[in-house]
Amino acid sequence: MCRAYCAARVSGNAESVVINCGKAGNDMSRILIIEDEVAIADLEKDYLELSDFQVSICNTGDEGLTEALNGNYDLVILDLMLPGMDGFEVCRKIREGKNIPILMVSAKKDDIDKIRGLGLGADDYMTKPFSPSELVARVKAHMARYERLVGTNQKPQNDIVEIRGIRIDKTARRVYVDGVERTFTTKEFDLLTFLAENPNHVFTKEELFREIWDMDSIGDIATVTVHIKKIREKIEADTAKPQYIETIWGVGYRFKV
Repeated sequence: MCRAYCAARVSGNAESVVINCGKAGNDMSRILIIEDEVAIADLEKDYLELSDFQVSICNTGDEGLTEALNGNYDLVILDLMLPGMDGFEVCRKIREGKNIPILMVSAKKDDIDKIRGLGLGADDYMTKPFSPSELVARVKAHMARYERLVGTNQKPQNDIVEIRGIRIDKTARRVYVDGVERTFTTKEFDLLTFLAENPNHVFTKEELFREIWDMDSIGDIATVTVHIKKIREKIEADTAKPQYIETIWGVGYRFKV
């Protein structure tokens, strides 16, 4: 039986409500929805709970950020246009403190908003209106991959990939460039590792999207381009003349050795 408890905080003219609802126990994945439209948030919550997720809702950016950083959540669904702190800033601050998947949703359809959101560390971007069933499918895909990658079954010795000054510790999920550690988001790490483990192989954007995001017909492959750009900024001495991840024009990308 679902149990709910609500706490309302009022600041100025904006009211923020946090609702926690889910079955007892620690085995359920916890999802945080940061959404100011109550009807949409409740609909998302209902569909996620039907798939056995424990769901919390925050209605302002400031409240959502505090909850995301202080709570033990497995994934965040983040609206872009929020009262107070907007979704871009919330995303940036969450990513500074946590590595959990962030799924950004917005009525804004411009590519620049998608690129900005993904560049700030969001793992996916959905444009409203969308099917609640598609939302659940994306949440499950991100959760399944994240759980596989950070699961408790650790190898006795760390699994290391080393190529020309780049050292990728797959077990600890850490990356070093010329001995200096660089911080990567979940998808940036996954994409870099996949390319490094398949050197000199040219992959299309579609192939990389299917491999890293675990999705085929849904999603935006522009996500791949944004993540490649962010990776290059962290591993390349000169992003205009990349020495590791090459663009094969009209085809895709390859990791050069």
